[in-house]
Amino acid sequence: MTNPVTLSLDGSVAVIRIDNPPVNALSPETIDGLSAALAQAGADPAATAIVVHAAGRTFIAGADIKGLENVVWGGDSGAPEMHDLLQRLEQCSKPVVMAMHGTALGGGMEVAMAGHYRVAVADAQMGLPEVNLGIIPGAEGTQRLPRLVGVDNALTMIVSGRPIKAAEALQNGLIDRIVPELVPGAVAFAREVAAGSGGRVGPHPKTSERTDKLPAASELPAMVAAAHALAKKVRRNQHAPAAAIAAVEAAATLPFDEGCRRERDLFYELIKSGQARAMIYAFFAERAVAKVPGVGKDIVVPPVSTVAIVGAGTMGGGIAMACANAGINVVLTDTEPAGLDRAMATIRKNYDSSVKKGRFTPEAAAERLGRITTQVGHGGFDRADVIIEAVFESMALKKDVLAQLDAVARPGALLATNTSTLDIDALAGVTTRPQAVIGTHFFSPANVMRLVEIVRGARTTPETIAAAQALAKRLGKVGVVVGNCPGFVGNRMMFPYMYEAQFLAEDGATPAQVDKALTDWGMAMGIFAVDDMGGLDVAWRVRQELNQFSDPSQRKPLVADQLVAMNHLGQKTGSGWYIYDENRHATPDPEVEALIERTATAAGIRRRSFTNEEIIEREIYALVNEGARILEEGYALRAADIDVIYLTGYGFPSFRGGPMFYADSVGLEQVYERVAAFHREHGARWTPAPLLERLAREGSTFRAFDQSRAAAAAGA
Repeated sequence: MTNPVTLSLDGSVAVIRIDNPPVNALSPETIDGLSAALAQAGADPAATAIVVHAAGRTFIAGADIKGLENVVWGGDSGAPEMHDLLQRLEQCSKPVVMAMHGTALGGGMEVAMAGHYRVAVADAQMGLPEVNLGIIPGAEGTQRLPRLVGVDNALTMIVSGRPIKAAEALQNGLIDRIVPELVPGAVAFAREVAAGSGGRVGPHPKTSERTDKLPAASELPAMVAAAHALAKKVRRNQHAPAAAIAAVEAAATLPFDEGCRRERDLFYELIKSGQARAMIYAFFAERAVAKVPGVGKDIVVPPVSTVAIVGAGTMGGGIAMACANAGINVVLTDTEPAGLDRAMATIRKNYDSSVKKGRFTPEAAAERLGRITTQVGHGGFDRADVIIEAVFESMALKKDVLAQLDAVARPGALLATNTSTLDIDALAGVTTRPQAVIGTHFFSPANVMRLVEIVRGARTTPETIAAAQALAKRLGKVGVVVGNCPGFVGNRMMFPYMYEAQFLAEDGATPAQVDKALTDWGMAMGIFAVDDMGGLDVAWRVRQELNQFSDPSQRKPLVADQLVAMNHLGQKTGSGWYIYDENRHATPDPEVEALIERTATAAGIRRRSFTNEEIIEREIYALVNEGARILEEGYALRAADIDVIYLTGYGFPSFRGGPMFYADSVGLEQVYERVAAFHREHGARWTPAPLLERLAREGSTFRAFDQSRAAAAAGA
């Protein structure tokens, strides 16, 4: 392999360049090459200072986590050994300036902190996001960061996993200067510090020896308590944040070497945990969903400069913001000016909120807002690269809209329908270009939620799929290609999950008990709260469109339709399964609970109490069983795709890896036994999926099923 590290001289400054595309990950070759270059530069009498930078679009974006994946599945090697490199950087007799652009994350940030100085371009981002993988920094990051930015800032950065931009890094002391041009600016800075200008006379600062930002013993408990409160808020039920807090505490109370030993012990405890396994699995699963058989990397996707959106409701407005945020011009249309006015008022309110929270500057928000124009009708649609219909979920209405769009869209334009449940082939069939029609199921709020289900029809071409994938990527979304069936993947699984919750309530639980069991287990929201947020009328409309519960022998939820008839539609009306105040804070509704009990009693349902464990089994195993059916039928390419859909679109806890991975972690034999027991007790709706039964009997897993499919495809 070619050495990814090169060394050159710029006058008296040795310039070390890392070039390990695509993200300059810390492979063993990179670590060895960097160590060798440092030794050579340190011994060169012509060099008075050293600059380390990276080629391409980013600084070192982190360690190569393939090694972590290996160790969580029982392998011997984990993170690369970096202590010698870090020590060589810090102990170098010549000033070492780390020059950062793009992202310096994880191991990349740990390497940068071992240098004597750090400079960055204005748009660089830095952070230690290891908690996103269920672990903590393992290369002395928890020990160096507090010494540079202070314990309180370090705790916030590590517990949240949030990267910071150069301006904040300069303010808190993580970097020493923002430079207009990376290498020239870093070289100039290196000459300054080598010459002792700016008061930098004497030994160059070693981060490990700094104590000026470490707190007094009396100040530490409050910082630690605040970090635990933050972890409870943003990393509920996760183990890594508590370990990170313990490691940072060690930085504040122990000598550097002892703190590093404490960090390593905590790191290796976590890397063997089920949570780390689940979160590292999810990391790779999210990257795997982009690989779709038959959609090659050689497909050339036309650029997108303008997107036209039909329907200025909640979804249309959110999609418009997502496009504007990505630098795309948007034409937002509706049937009447009043609808457009409402949409733009909401969009302005959202941008104002982002400005107040510091997410955007006023100028950036104004720029995004300026990309959105509104109009009534389809004038100018012949110039749009992508047209997305986002009207409400009615087959007749969507067919009518798509037929109109087909008449005005230019050849080669992507025609997308933001349907959550309806037949893509039926919708495409009203156009003269079914090959260019695709489902783009955004999730609400579309400007925030990361998932887009990309629904392929029978005649959708690979070029159309590739174009939809490219659009999702540009919008910062995770695009998962799925097949065309009622509800596709996410909502098809959501149906039994939602209805099982309603059956549980009829059987004796309360909506609040079901929701609390789910959120305590890790779900972002309880299912009754989700129903209220989306609108009970929306779910009602889906039931009518799909003709659900048409089989008289099938158990039907009894209360939801009554609530719709009472105009208890959820948050939008102030009442649904719960009552809502002016801030949309939910409280249980005694009248709804009484209605559920009366309705169940009248239907002859024997009510009883439920444990949280029973609730979780009936809810989560309903997801798993339907997911297994979808996987076997081929509507999902991989079990991992199902997991990514639920992790990015439905609030499934990342530390459980997704419903299919969670089933693997429980053991498919045990899951199958419970599903079979529910089948005996509750009837046909719990018929075990054939794939679940087969894998359970074989002692296999959904992950192994994915691997066997991938191997078969590779050998075909």
